[in-house]
Amino acid sequence: MSMDDGLVHPPAREPAAPQELRTEPLVKRVIDLINQARPMPLSTSVMIQKDEILDLLEEALQRLPQELREARFLLKEREAYLAKAQREADDIIDEARSASARMVERTEVVKGAEQRARQIVDEAAADARRMQHEVEDFADQRLASFEASLDKIQQTVVAARGKLQATPRPEPEPHPADDPVGDAFFDQDAGYE
Repeated sequence: MSMDDGLVHPPAREPAAPQELRTEPLVKRVIDLINQARPMPLSTSVMIQKDEILDLLEEALQRLPQELREARFLLKEREAYLAKAQREADDIIDEARSASARMVERTEVVKGAEQRARQIVDEAAADARRMQHEVEDFADQRLASFEASLDKIQQTVVAARGKLQATPRPEPEPHPADDPVGDAFFDQDAGYE
């Protein structure tokens, strides 16, 4: 018996003995005895000598060629091999189905992840646009407030300058000792004259 493939092998074949080659004549003799048997009166049955027929059949069985015994082993081995092959095929099919299901599941997970990623990117872009608009609105409001403040300051400066120019300036009396320039006076618009 061999253990490497899990199957039972027949014993090693011995060379056929000369008597094994004479099995067929024994079987033919049994057939001839049955054909030559005397019929029973008023019946289709025949009378045979049971012991002689059984002896011939026993001897024929013992003379069956080794190949027939090996063939029985081969049939058993074939059935075991087919059963093993069927189990392996079933296992391969089950594994392929499982792998296919996992691949489909992974594909669905990937599709879901890609869809979620696109959704996150779209939300982030919308948030960025909204924040940009809010920042621009805030900056515009601050600049408008600053512009209004500058307008008020400019109006105040213009009004103050207008008052300065509208007011007549008294002419100071010259003091020769206090004024080294002499008759010169300071005009902010004209500078020293």
